[in-house]
Amino acid sequence: MQPFRQGDKVEIYRKSDDENWEQYMEEYIGFHGFVTDPDTVINDPEALVRVTLDGTGGTHRFPQDCLRRLEEI
Repeated sequence: MQPFRQGDKVEIYRKSDDENWEQYMEEYIGFHGFVTDPDTVINDPEALVRVTLDGTGGTHRFPQDCLRRLEEI
């Protein structure tokens, strides 16, 4: 899997297995957004990725295993 890059369009497509997943995040499953702050310095697959969600005006940090690029669907 390629690292996420700023501007990538993504979907929160499933609940994460990561310990950083919080229950409130479940309400965002199925939402689309774009990556605003990837971890590009160390490219750590465990790092959280900041995503701005379409239609909510909200930005949240999500574990990477719950995200997929919309181009991959």
